[in-house]
Amino acid sequence: MTEKTYEMWKEKLDEFKEKTEAFYGGEIDKKEYKGFSGKYGSYAQRGGKASMLRLRFTGGMITKEKLKFVADSIEKHQINLVHLTTCQTVQLHNLNPFQVYDIMEHALDYGIVTMGGGGDYPRNVTMPPLSGAEEEYFDVVPYVKAAAEYLLSFIEKEKMPRKLKVSFTNTPANISHVTFRDLGFAARPDGKFDVYSAGGLGPNPLFGIQIGEAVDPEGILYYIRAMWEMFRAYGNYENRAKARTRYMQQTLGQEGYQKAFQEKLDEVMALKEDLSLHVKQEMISKTGDGTKAEGTQIIKQKQEGLYAVHYHPIGGLIKPSKFREIYQVIKDMDQAEIRLSPDESMYIINLTGAEAKKVEKITEDGAKTPLEGSVACIGASICQVGVRDSQKLLKSITEAYRASGLPGHVLPKLNISGCPSSCGMHQIGTIGFRGGVKLIDKVPNPSFTLFLNGCAYQGKERMGKEVGVMLEQDIPAFLIELGKAVLASGMCFEDWIKTEEETFLKVAGSYLK
Repeated sequence: MTEKTYEMWKEKLDEFKEKTEAFYGGEIDKKEYKGFSGKYGSYAQRGGKASMLRLRFTGGMITKEKLKFVADSIEKHQINLVHLTTCQTVQLHNLNPFQVYDIMEHALDYGIVTMGGGGDYPRNVTMPPLSGAEEEYFDVVPYVKAAAEYLLSFIEKEKMPRKLKVSFTNTPANISHVTFRDLGFAARPDGKFDVYSAGGLGPNPLFGIQIGEAVDPEGILYYIRAMWEMFRAYGNYENRAKARTRYMQQTLGQEGYQKAFQEKLDEVMALKEDLSLHVKQEMISKTGDGTKAEGTQIIKQKQEGLYAVHYHPIGGLIKPSKFREIYQVIKDMDQAEIRLSPDESMYIINLTGAEAKKVEKITEDGAKTPLEGSVACIGASICQVGVRDSQKLLKSITEAYRASGLPGHVLPKLNISGCPSSCGMHQIGTIGFRGGVKLIDKVPNPSFTLFLNGCAYQGKERMGKEVGVMLEQDIPAFLIELGKAVLASGMCFEDWIKTEEETFLKVAGSYLK
């Protein structure tokens, strides 16, 4: 964050305070306040009695200093609900206005930005959490940082139709979904990027269009500027429901979109402004201590003798006190840092074998099986636009699964969204659920639509097939019956579903309404 940006946002906090006080004083309604407060990364929660605040961490990277600030803030304000999001941010919930002001202002002193965390602005830039620490085409971290810094400069420019999500990947695993983001940079074996645009999940999901091939990393900012110009020129300012980049595909067609993007790119490159990057790869100089670390949550890094520890709080609902616990353990560990993941988990990286064992011990309350590592949005008990409480559903599923005694390999990770917005990424999950309401005899019943066989892997992307609607109360029983069918086959779910989709649909059929 530049000094100029820092000072500008410090000055603008007074405007945020004024509007927030007007909202809580009943002078403006929640719709008007939401349209304003999102720019600052804060929203009123359902019911309008409390607020949430979204702390942006570029690429999910949290240094020890930033980790300490989060822990200090949680303790200072006695925060009781914290959520790790699919956009690699930390959401603090159940806040009063004073708490929001205080955290927002002091976060800037630590380089933690809330601006643009919501609303019609560039959102947090995302990436695979282990970039730089795993086997990969190349480390994308320097480019993620440069892109994030550049995108912050757009927050005070002309307002875009809707949010702009930019992501990077380092392997075809496509953990951060570059091929279906507003703008995505997919690393290649030759050290360059393929670039995708105008994709997204949610209502009417679409995979992105490739608009750049073998792009030199030094030129990525030109593509970001061209994307912004595209959105301004062709984005829908009239119909908010269609004010996302993916709808430009429908307006222009694939070839028309590619042509229009190239025209904007040419215009940007003709400007006098030099947007070329000259980054330096950041090397990890730390070495191992000779201790060998093994465990289900411990991962070997590509650096000899170093490890990462994976920690997945159930549903991304991390105990507020856990930030202090982790900080106390890693504060004196050289080059250790946190990496948030797009699946609501975190990795603590750059650990020696002995250090990894210590970190594993304090994170042993996390998910132990794929099902426990399921993704769920914050849900309708908190979110204004939510329809169903996805966290409540995940809790009931987890309890039923643990009580069943089924082994971990028979059920996969789930993706649960409380509404069509797909914050839980239900459309690309192996099994996904989308919250809704089912009328039975004219009586509304809490329900979820079931999706099957979504995939994010680059080159094999597919949206999950919509199977049908289940009552919320029936979903745990369905999954237990499904798990028993997989167990009887002697296979893991991933292998079983390849040949037994008809069996899956038969099991599901008895629960569909």
